[in-house]
Amino acid sequence: MNILDKITADKRNEVNLRKSLIPHKQLEQSVLFERTTISLANNLRNSKSGIIAEHKRRSPSKAIINQSLNVQDVAKGYENAGVCGMSVLTDGKYFGGALDDLLIARASCNLPLLRKEFIIDEYQLLEAKAYGADVILLIAAILTRDEIKKLSQFAKRLNLDVLLEVHNEEELQKSIMPSLDMLGVNNRNLKTFDVSLETSKTLSALIPDDFVKVSESGISNIEAIKTLQPYGYQGFLIGENFMKTDNPGESASQFIKKLEQ
Repeated sequence: MNILDKITADKRNEVNLRKSLIPHKQLEQSVLFERTTISLANNLRNSKSGIIAEHKRRSPSKAIINQSLNVQDVAKGYENAGVCGMSVLTDGKYFGGALDDLLIARASCNLPLLRKEFIIDEYQLLEAKAYGADVILLIAAILTRDEIKKLSQFAKRLNLDVLLEVHNEEELQKSIMPSLDMLGVNNRNLKTFDVSLETSKTLSALIPDDFVKVSESGISNIEAIKTLQPYGYQGFLIGENFMKTDNPGESASQFIKKLEQ
């Protein structure tokens, strides 16, 4: 069983438990459920840098990245740096995140917020909306075409942007549908954790222009972005690079200034 299968199996149990504790109706009655969402896809289309900066405490591949920072400071720092959006990991067991991180980020900034999570159930989309997210992530590797369609259409009914993540051509081909806003190519092989920007280059030609192209993982320097921009990428998800420093907002700020020179 690879790590992705293990995470997904644990996630099913977790979602079933959460459903039994907090009913749908309670999520729908939360204050944030009625707020107008901010489109990450639009921000990326109109940006020179395209940076989506991540809040991530740890990961299965890197163990602890940064446990000492509070989400509020990170969110404010990213907003001041001029990023296009913020990704907030809400998985607890493997990434040390929580839904409350999303809530705190929402109270601290006006950026579009991506709930970075292993989504397998519509209930998680209601949670995302109730906790202040604007965008949800769907991972093609753990979903069938029908599930992608059902979840992405449900997200659109909630006015949430949809970023769909693929790792190879097979996942991409099964995923292309009008209910997606952004197609993300993850440069990390989730089975081996090896990272290669070639994945983004290869798949770029197969992504229709209707979708905003996002490159994820292994983007730790300006050169990587300059290399990928000619391939049509408008979004770049950066996590560890900023989070492993004492001041992620300042790191993001310096990075964007250099990028836009």
